[in-house]
Amino acid sequence: MRPLNEIKGFTPAVCSQLAKLNIHSVQALLLHLPLRYLDETRITAIRDLHLGEQTQIEGVVVHNEVAYKPRKMLNVRLQDDTGIINLRFLHFYPSQVAAMQTGQRLRVFGEVRPGFFGYEMVHPTQRKVDEDTPVSSALTPVYPTTAGLSQATIRKAVNRILQAEYLHETLPGWVYQSMQLPDFASSLHLLHQPQAEIALATLEDRTHPAWQRLAYDELLAQQLSMRQHYARRKQSRAPAISASQTLVGRLLASLPFALTSAQQKVVAEIGHDLNQPHPMQRLLQGDVGSGKTIVACLAALQLIEHGWQVAMMAPTEILAEQHYKKLCDWLQPLGVTVAWLTGSQNKKQREQSLSAIASGEAMLAVGTHALFQDDVQFKQLGLAIVDEQHRFGVGQRLALRKKGTALPGQAHNLEPHQLMMSATPIPRTLSMSYYADLDVSVIDELPPGRTPIVTKLVADDRRDEILQRVHDACAQGHQAYWVCPLIEESEALQLQTANDTFAYMQQTFPELKVGLVHGRMKSAEKQAVMQAFSANEIHLLVATTVIEVGVDVPNASLMVIEHAERMGLSQLHQLRGRVGRGAAKSTCILLYSKQQCSQIGRQRLKVIFESNDGFQIAQADLHIRGPGELLGTRQSGVPMLKIADLERDMVLLETAKTQADQLLQREPAAVAAHLQRWLSQGEEWIKV
Repeated sequence: MRPLNEIKGFTPAVCSQLAKLNIHSVQALLLHLPLRYLDETRITAIRDLHLGEQTQIEGVVVHNEVAYKPRKMLNVRLQDDTGIINLRFLHFYPSQVAAMQTGQRLRVFGEVRPGFFGYEMVHPTQRKVDEDTPVSSALTPVYPTTAGLSQATIRKAVNRILQAEYLHETLPGWVYQSMQLPDFASSLHLLHQPQAEIALATLEDRTHPAWQRLAYDELLAQQLSMRQHYARRKQSRAPAISASQTLVGRLLASLPFALTSAQQKVVAEIGHDLNQPHPMQRLLQGDVGSGKTIVACLAALQLIEHGWQVAMMAPTEILAEQHYKKLCDWLQPLGVTVAWLTGSQNKKQREQSLSAIASGEAMLAVGTHALFQDDVQFKQLGLAIVDEQHRFGVGQRLALRKKGTALPGQAHNLEPHQLMMSATPIPRTLSMSYYADLDVSVIDELPPGRTPIVTKLVADDRRDEILQRVHDACAQGHQAYWVCPLIEESEALQLQTANDTFAYMQQTFPELKVGLVHGRMKSAEKQAVMQAFSANEIHLLVATTVIEVGVDVPNASLMVIEHAERMGLSQLHQLRGRVGRGAAKSTCILLYSKQQCSQIGRQRLKVIFESNDGFQIAQADLHIRGPGELLGTRQSGVPMLKIADLERDMVLLETAKTQADQLLQREPAAVAAHLQRWLSQGEEWIKV
């Protein structure tokens, strides 16, 4: 990629300005594409203007005045043969006042608004012209920019490098034959300098073939980068673990339930991966309550039976402790020692856990982020299990994976296998795009005996009815959650809300045992409350969203979520999954504020009300929020797609996924050239 400072006409000042946008090379500048376009190819008569439209007019200044009340502003009256319009500037320089003196002919572009004196434009662009100055023959691109870098500077820079030597094809022609897409050079010329006859709508919604060509190239670069990473991982070494002969069978025989067919399928997929001499990197997806933990436990036993240790990491202490207790119940009767490691342990407890892990006495270590700290040493780590993987950063997962062990006489480490779990289903397009480096397993059915959860939307002016509903449920022997609103701006305010709600519930329901749990409580306090709730010693649990994951109380059949309109779809779905875990009919009531519910809030509530399917909900979430937020921190430091849209360009993504494998086999040199063009500053799409 040729640096811009080597190109004639790119002064140090211009290069410095472009560098603010991370544009250092010719290719980066070529692919700095317009956000939108202005149609300055025609002039509209003032009498033909319509409110809300963006258009270009031309006329002579007939009035120029700087007013000081109610605030300082520049008012300019512009007249053509058909009428007069007011131009208003709230921020201006003396040079602008001078440039728009009475008698000066101006060409102006802006949005038509209603004003005190009729139609007006506020802060339109304007330039001096003569009566015979021609109008532009091309649409005017508007680029992403930053302070101090004008549109004119970017346009001039782009036009300077729209030359054939930089616009060569990187891939062979057969890649595009079936797609009827334009070539790279003509696509860039069209997008940077579109002619007037091109439909503006196709440019702005990015459905024009030129946009589609570049979107396809970008998706192909992403797929190639990820498939290369996938291939490199296959060349790394990991312990090849054969199937369990005793432990898995003994555990399955002891369970009070049988695996579903979906669980059996996933267990077989994971078992096959563990038997390979390269590290497994598999994502296990399953909706709330689908039984991912037992699948992970069976994978762990396969390693443990052959003398390898397993680490299981969860993002919160509540979830980690839930796993720890469940795994102890399952594995201790089999003679497997399970260690518990978390940041809230005292020094003696921590030292005991560290010693058991380092000596190999503990074959399974369960904990939070404390598991990947420097002082945690495994004797022989063979499998790392990461639950709710999207909540951990790239560096955190990598630190855990690096705790593999060198075999005697070998200088390099074997990498542990890695199993990542998520109860937040990932939409298919997102999985194909950003998780193309992973193998994906899906548990797509719930265990038998689970009753569907009834979801109700209730405005908060009916709060008294809901309080009665909670009282009745508890009086009948069931338990209930009351989830306090998520207030992102203030953790202290959220805590206060939880405390106030707790006090109110105690006062309202003196005959019920009410508990409180929130993120600021000490670990021992939280554990004590959750244990009491699990033992049915607490009837109503007031909680913040700390209970979003990891709470499994089958007797809890009612959940009330306050200000549900403030929460994301994934969070609402996770919270709802805390009920419906037993045989009793379960209900989740979403309390919302009519006054404070935004349009997006209404969209979310409609989706969660209409569907219990995590994958449908995730797809709707992708549509509402876009991919960035759904990915969590997994892709930290890795570029997002800038041109392609996963919903709009699904067909292109399917084709790119197929052609990436063919290109890697047939055209390695072309792949290298394509990645060099599309991967800014040599970044890869995936790090771990």
